[in-house]
Amino acid sequence: MEKELVDKIVAEVMRRTGGNGSAAAASTAAAMAGGRGLTEFVGTGIGDTIGLVIANVDQAVHEKMGLDPKYRSIGIFGGRTGAGPQIMAADEAVKATNTDIVAIELPRDTKGGAGHGSLIIFGAEEVSDARRAVEVALRELERTFGDVYTNEAGHLEFQYTARASIAANKAFKAPMGKAFGLTVGAPAVIGVVMADTAVKAATVEVLGVASPAKGTSLTNEVILFMSGDSGAVRQALIAARTVGLKLLSTLGAAPTSVTGRPYI
Repeated sequence: MEKELVDKIVAEVMRRTGGNGSAAAASTAAAMAGGRGLTEFVGTGIGDTIGLVIANVDQAVHEKMGLDPKYRSIGIFGGRTGAGPQIMAADEAVKATNTDIVAIELPRDTKGGAGHGSLIIFGAEEVSDARRAVEVALRELERTFGDVYTNEAGHLEFQYTARASIAANKAFKAPMGKAFGLTVGAPAVIGVVMADTAVKAATVEVLGVASPAKGTSLTNEVILFMSGDSGAVRQALIAARTVGLKLLSTLGAAPTSVTGRPYI
């Protein structure tokens, strides 16, 4: 790989991240450089996330995956850390492209600290649409990882959208077009307190609560899904974030935002 090309990739990654995170930029640039010769490769992002496309899925694989016959092309998007950010990024991607979400799976993956990884598949009739969806989702990770906080003992996730779309609906049964919020607390005991705090702080509709044995892949976290008025959902998330950060800090260092740029 020529140095000039690598330098261009680094410059582009730094532009997207606002000049922050030079180590992450260098890592992403190296991955992009290494994938330049692969037609399937789209890019990489925070959370060991990778975006790929298949222009024409093999018929046997297509059938066994249960894909709609009209979706000959697929975008594949997922990572090892933080399923919430990837799902919410995918939610924005389907709003911006002519694609559908055909699958969302949350594998257990403890690299992220007690939680899930993610596998998200976009379906498209044209490969250009599938690629564009993956590109948008990768770009959105810079925002959706802003309210993911970690320390040596666990992690917290907070996600918000004013208008839920297909990905949030498929993963969490979020009502289409309504404000939606998500809290994740790991260890699970912190997640329970965060969920209770969120619902007491504002008038929201509880769509579901996932726990280690009920709704997660046996991961050590509790997840709250909620919907309602936009202001109420944000208020609930902020209250949960405040108590969650205090509780997780009792187990180690002060939790820090993955990107340093909270968005809620």
